Amino acid sequence: MGSFTAACVQMRSGRDPAANLETFETMVREAAGQGADYVQTPEMTGLLVRDRDELLGKVRDEASDPLVAKASALAGELSLHLHIGSTAIRLDNGKAANRGFLFGPDGALIARYDKIHMFDVDLPDGESWRESNTYRPGDEAVVASTPLGAIGMSVCYDLRFPHLYRAQAQAGAEVLTVPAAFTRQTGRKHWHILLRARAIENSAFVIAAAQGGLHEDGRETYGHSLIAAPDGTVLAEAQGDEPCIVTADLDMKAVAAQRSSIPNLANDQDFTIDVVG
Repeated sequence: MGSFTAACVQMRSGRDPAANLETFETMVREAAGQGADYVQTPEMTGLLVRDRDELLGKVRDEASDPLVAKASALAGELSLHLHIGSTAIRLDNGKAANRGFLFGPDGALIARYDKIHMFDVDLPDGESWRESNTYRPGDEAVVASTPLGAIGMSVCYDLRFPHLYRAQAQAGAEVLTVPAAFTRQTGRKHWHILLRARAIENSAFVIAAAQGGLHEDGRETYGHSLIAAPDGTVLAEAQGDEPCIVTADLDMKAVAAQRSSIPNLANDQDFTIDVVG
C-alpha cells in the first residue's frame, strides 16, 4: 500500500449550471496544481436549487450532461482520480437521480452511485425537506477498486446510516466518501462527530467535500469540508463555509495498522434480536 494526496473542493453552487461548471473546472485545476491525486467535489456540484420544477427544467440525462463530460476530460488531462460528489441527472420517470461519479486518470468512468437515503425531514426551526419528491433513491451500495485503494461512495444524508459504511468496509473499502450539502443547522451539531465516528468504527479514511454558505435558492449549508484518518484524527478541514480547497496526504498503511490494532471488523458477529416485555 502506498500513499496519495486527497483534495476536497468546497463550493457554493447555485442555480446556473454554466456558472457552476466554470467554478468546478477552475477549482479542480487548482487542486491538481496543489498536487492532488484524488479530487472530490460536493453533493449537487452542477446545480443547487430547491424548486423542483426549476431543477427538472435544467438537468440533463447522463449522456448529455456537460459536467459529466467535463469531469471525464479533466480527469484524463490532469491524470487524477476525479470524484463528482453528486449532481442531478434527469431520469425517464419525471424524477432525477442524485448521482456521484468517479473518473480515473485516463478519463474513464470507474463507478457511479445514486444516493440511497432521501432527506425527508422537518427540522426544529421549521425548515422542511422532501428529497423523495424530486429524486429517485438508489438501491445499490458501491465500492470502487482503484490504484489508490478501495473507495466507498455515498452522499450527504447517507452519513446517518452507519450500516452502509460498515457494509462497505466489510466489502474491502479503505476510504469512505461523504460529499455533502449539509444544512447549517444540522452541520453545527453533527457533521464532525458523525464523520469521525464513521472513520473510527470502520478503521477507514473519510473524505467529505461540502457545499458552504448562503446559496442563491436561500438555503444555508455548513461547509467545513473534512478529511479524517482511520483513528478519527482530523487531517484537514475547511475553517468555515467559504469556497476553498483542503488537502491531506493519506498513507494507506494506516488502514491496515488501525484494523490490526482494533479488529472490530474481524470480530463482528451475526446476531438476532429479541424484543421482550
